[in-house]
Amino acid sequence: MTVAAFMDLALYHPELGYYARAGQRSGRAGDFFTSVDVGPLFGELLEVQIAEMFQLLTINAETAEHPEKRSLSANSATSAFDLIEAGAGNGRLSADILRTAKRRDPGIYERVRLHLVEASERARRGQRATLGDAAERLGGSGPHLPESFEGVLFANELLDAMPVHAVVMRAGGLRELYVEADPRHGALTTVEGPLSSPSIAEYLEHVDARLQPGWHAEIGLAATRWIAGAARRLRRGFIILIDYGHAARELYSVSHSTGTLTTFSRHRAAGPESGTPAWLANPGEQDITAHVDFTSVQRTAEAEGLTTIAFLDQTYFLLGLLPSISIQQSAVTQFKTLMMPGGLGSTQKVLILGKNVGVPTLKGTSFKVRVT
Repeated sequence: MTVAAFMDLALYHPELGYYARAGQRSGRAGDFFTSVDVGPLFGELLEVQIAEMFQLLTINAETAEHPEKRSLSANSATSAFDLIEAGAGNGRLSADILRTAKRRDPGIYERVRLHLVEASERARRGQRATLGDAAERLGGSGPHLPESFEGVLFANELLDAMPVHAVVMRAGGLRELYVEADPRHGALTTVEGPLSSPSIAEYLEHVDARLQPGWHAEIGLAATRWIAGAARRLRRGFIILIDYGHAARELYSVSHSTGTLTTFSRHRAAGPESGTPAWLANPGEQDITAHVDFTSVQRTAEAEGLTTIAFLDQTYFLLGLLPSISIQQSAVTQFKTLMMPGGLGSTQKVLILGKNVGVPTLKGTSFKVRVT
């Protein structure tokens, strides 16, 4: 089977998959940390950006219909807007965002129609309890995006967990890695073979990637399919994607020539290595991730009618939002962790896309638009 098929089973099998067997995998008691695990400050800062986006959507829509109402505030409207979190888990990030909105922007809070997208049924069962009082804004929960929506879609560390095809360049051309059982002792191993789909070579051409002999790489066909589907379903609004990754020119370069497939278990990471890859061990028992190719995601989104508004480090995104809130002394450590160079601040990238909204200047891009 392809590495993508193996990842899909290991991570998302409805009974045996890594994400299916637990309602929450991150945090101190889990296998890895995300920005959400740092504390509620991440959600509070993200709410600032989402609130501004809702205001832009409201004002632009209503002044287009009634030009005399150019001073209209978001609080004066009554129609609902969709807030969609993809890869929501048990809803912790949305809970932090909605609790902040209820306190800071009650007019927007009352208009939000929340939809949580999560593949794990076990995680979905815990969402209402996690949301608490904010569950009153929950309009739906399921494994798939709504067929049509208008508002803001956001995802934190979703794309890096999507299945990828693994390839290696040889002197004779591009080869794909497949997973099979070693006939000598039954253990899983990888073998090389022809490409399973012409889309793999087309993908690399699309991002102008030139792999050298011996280089390994991952091809995120699932991520590009996902953003294409999201773009088609979004009638009007914004998409915020926060994830580990790089532009294609860096991802498909000598600095990542051994590939980026990595496992996380009990806060220990195991990356590319010679011999049997760590990600083949104990299927369903450990996380498997690969760095996101943001160039392919961005170009696919633009081909589907979205506009790129910004691509920047999480550090600069959060610094742009910081002036809009008052950080308590107890949250200073949270902020430093979210901004840490070499940690979440620089390894996490933020891609902001829009549809039928123009190219507005956003608070999250007001400090600096920079990728390190």
